Amino acid sequence: MLQTLRNLIRMLSLVRTLARQDALAPLLNLPLPPLVRPMLRAISTSQPGRPGEKLARALVAAGPSFIKLGQALSTRADLFGDDFAADLAHLQDRLPPFPAEEARAIIAAELGAPIETLFRRFDDQPVAAASIAQVHFAETTEGRAVAVKVLRPDVEAAFRRDLDLFRWGAKHVERVRPEFIRLRPVETVALWAESVAMEMDLRMEAAAASELAQNFADDRNFYVPAVDWSRTGQRVLTLERVTGIPIYDRERLVADGFNPEKILAIAAESFFRQVFRDGFFHADLHPGNMFVQPDGRVAVVDFGIMGRIDRADRRHLAELLLAFLSRDFKLAADVHFRAGWIPRDRSVAAFAQACRSIAEPILDKPQNEISVAHLLSHLFRVTETFGMAIQPQLLLLQKTMLVAEGTGRALCPDINMWTLARPMIADWMQTQMRPDVRLREMAEDLGTTATRITDAVRLAEKGAALLAEGRIRLHPETMASLAGNGGNFGQWLPWIIAAAAVGYAMLH
Repeated sequence: MLQTLRNLIRMLSLVRTLARQDALAPLLNLPLPPLVRPMLRAISTSQPGRPGEKLARALVAAGPSFIKLGQALSTRADLFGDDFAADLAHLQDRLPPFPAEEARAIIAAELGAPIETLFRRFDDQPVAAASIAQVHFAETTEGRAVAVKVLRPDVEAAFRRDLDLFRWGAKHVERVRPEFIRLRPVETVALWAESVAMEMDLRMEAAAASELAQNFADDRNFYVPAVDWSRTGQRVLTLERVTGIPIYDRERLVADGFNPEKILAIAAESFFRQVFRDGFFHADLHPGNMFVQPDGRVAVVDFGIMGRIDRADRRHLAELLLAFLSRDFKLAADVHFRAGWIPRDRSVAAFAQACRSIAEPILDKPQNEISVAHLLSHLFRVTETFGMAIQPQLLLLQKTMLVAEGTGRALCPDINMWTLARPMIADWMQTQMRPDVRLREMAEDLGTTATRITDAVRLAEKGAALLAEGRIRLHPETMASLAGNGGNFGQWLPWIIAAAAVGYAMLH
């Protein structure tokens, strides 16, 4: 009751913020009591801009959690439409910086040493200030140029409070609008909460940078800055400072003798390798996070938002992209059914027709204007007719693809990055279909399954022993029910042992 009251008060505060920015449109689409809708309209003020722009301004005013929420919602064109999602995608994650004295105190407390013993120079003016952290340039006592990321004071508590509101809201939406269950609001909030929690532990960001660097250790064209682990903790991250020309500055790149087409080819190849080869990708590839170094390498920074995609989904996605780019809509539909994204009782032919209706208008554009990200976005929006559950693991990738396409178009307006990536995807798919590769993957999967079965059997054995020793007891009503089944007791035995195994796991 107390939690509900607290969330209602917080919701009223949010409604007031939305009303001030004329951003109540999303709430007006919900099933509201008869008197509520006119009341909301009455308190709303008139502001310039598109609905998505108004909502973006309101989310900035509401605070850091809501800025992150807006960025997450920018992946959900299936909920709000392309224009709305595009406006949210441009949401600027910028806040006024907090004082340098507080940043210095956080660093000293987190790393357990006076800042003077860690850095020869520490710039008080931050170079970036976002909703979760801000970044200062510094020089270590060994003379290395670094970038130091510091969490905002008390940001964890603020996010915990707002996440409680988001979970409550998602559950309420599923309860009053069952048709929205297909869109998985509760699961989406849970995944987002997990992502934000990882973002607020800068050791996780350091680990992500380290993993990405390891994946590209032998790549001469793509660079990930090194982590200074001795100056990194939960609330502080120190990375090698990256210098170079921002990848969006085409004029400066050309003036310095760089070939934009070659730069785009490097960016496209590195994105392909992250997604398809490794299944681990930088999910915030906006132009401000990519730099061209003096030696021509493309370097990336800011590893707070990373994505993972498993082997099966990678294969399905590659096959789907090739099917659409080849206008093989029957194959595109087949991929959805084989992946289990569409219920098997639906018509493959009808879904192939839907794929055609989505893709043809996009694929008929000039090659340099074709957007695979927009194609996937439209695809997500028509899935309700076919009972397709939203795939949260693909939404972040779709958003990343959209940003990467925009970066590529700014760098080389006449070239489509998918034209460059298509041969790599096709070669990767051919390799994946080789018998030796499939056999190796099957062996790995069998090994994983065997390990799980062995663990389950061990748990079951220990659980059965606990039952025999009387350390785990079944409820009397359960025993009476089993006794009433007489000769059918055997069919319950596996479930009894499984329950005992769960009990053992809980005790240990």
